[in-house]
Amino acid sequence: MSAGHEGRCLCGKISYDTGDDPLWITVCYCRFCQRATGSDRMIEPIFERSSFVFKCASPAVYALPSEGSGKDINVHFCADCGTKLALTFERWPDRIGIYAGTLDKPSAVSPVTENTKHIFVSEAQPGTILPAGFKTFDRHATENDGSPLEPIVHSSPRMVGG
Repeated sequence: MSAGHEGRCLCGKISYDTGDDPLWITVCYCRFCQRATGSDRMIEPIFERSSFVFKCASPAVYALPSEGSGKDINVHFCADCGTKLALTFERWPDRIGIYAGTLDKPSAVSPVTENTKHIFVSEAQPGTILPAGFKTFDRHATENDGSPLEPIVHSSPRMVGG
């Protein structure tokens, strides 16, 4: 039995097992994630790709260069029902991010200050409220070469564009 988390697409043709707990959780407000989710943000737990496994069938993949880094982002989705399941990244080939809503138990992976960062807050929709105590970044959390950027941590909730 895996120590990870399981999830699946709408039709159940493709399921997955993360193999472990997330390394961290990214909450992203970029336009790519807004379009990909049909929402104002994406909640994306990030896992080691080596322990992650798709079960039953392999997803289709759509590649698109990131406007931020220029590196490909690969969207893994069910060709039958269209559910987006995961993202892999040319920039980070050893990581995989999942669409949190595809988890069988989404509440099992909770964003808390110790494991979560909010990125691309510069593209957040007006009225978005950033919670207090979380690491936030105007765009990426690292430079293209991987060196970390300094986060902004607000001591109280902050409304974007308000």
